[in-house]
Amino acid sequence: MLRLSLLGVRIVKAVTVVPGTPASIQLDDLPEPRTDDGMLLVQALALGVCGTDREIISGAYGWPPPGAERLILGHESLGRVVEAPPGSGFAKGDPVVGIVRRPDPVPCPSCAVGEWDMCRNGQYTERGIKSINGFGAERYRLEPDYAVKVDPSLGMLAVLLEPSTILAKAWDHIDRIGQRTRSWSPKTVLVTGAGPVGLLAALMGKQRGIEVHVLDLADTGPKPDLVRDLGGTYHARTLADDFAPDIIIECTGALPVLVDVMKRVGSDGIVCLTGVSNSGHPLPFDFGGFNRHAVLNNTVTFGSVNANRAHYEAGAAALAKADRQWLSRLITRRVPLARWQEAFERRPEDIKVILQFEPDAA
Repeated sequence: MLRLSLLGVRIVKAVTVVPGTPASIQLDDLPEPRTDDGMLLVQALALGVCGTDREIISGAYGWPPPGAERLILGHESLGRVVEAPPGSGFAKGDPVVGIVRRPDPVPCPSCAVGEWDMCRNGQYTERGIKSINGFGAERYRLEPDYAVKVDPSLGMLAVLLEPSTILAKAWDHIDRIGQRTRSWSPKTVLVTGAGPVGLLAALMGKQRGIEVHVLDLADTGPKPDLVRDLGGTYHARTLADDFAPDIIIECTGALPVLVDVMKRVGSDGIVCLTGVSNSGHPLPFDFGGFNRHAVLNNTVTFGSVNANRAHYEAGAAALAKADRQWLSRLITRRVPLARWQEAFERRPEDIKVILQFEPDAA
């Protein structure tokens, strides 16, 4: 609910942090963002919570806007257009998701052609992470060029778009790398990790007609059933020694898993790393054996993070094609704004937690 200050300015609630300061998260009263020419005014519906948010809350990283102390948190957005300028391509009531990254001001060769996810000089900015306020406020401004219209029939499930873009990019690059040989016709994919990113990776694998396997630590709970109901094979903790998939999408960042998958992929195979590991924890690793396997089997290992507009559009298309009941099971907790602190707690049964700004939203 919007409120008015004594000066008649609309006040909105926003989740903010002081980057670099642990446990500085709080719910603030802030003035509604002022009107800017050409910008959409968006009413927040939901905000997805992920590990990046928790790391920023812990003080591990994050950057406030220039001249500010606090950063409005949140990069997994879903909102509804309240005001749209003429000619913007948007209308009042449109459901939208905001693109997270913005190109660097130079711009580098990648940013200059709209591939800001591949920025080469690191001067990009990111909503809710690096130097731009995020989407964790009841209302926010959004440039039409960085807004993506989503299928209204998805309802609240459209909050899954931002994590979907990570996998849309991963699959896009896997397809491009696979074209290095005319015989590339992958039959199997292994996804490591059955969190939201891993399950969305599995979904897109099934949509491509590939045999899907998912490895995770959970023996019970919703994850095994979600994989099986998707038509995939679930592996709890271990894999057969001779299992060598054509594609591996690594979504955990866990070092023992990384060591295993990089030497497990089959001939001409591709490993995509999407999980970010913590540094400073060395493990025994037979790099010579890995090198021998990679060279003699023509394998490729690459890292992937973030997304550009094309990946947002591909992710939106994948969600639109997905079974709504299956997608809804990925969202394991919906936390109202009145209990906002609970959204940032980590609980064993969580897959995707969302902070819901409108309690009656579908």
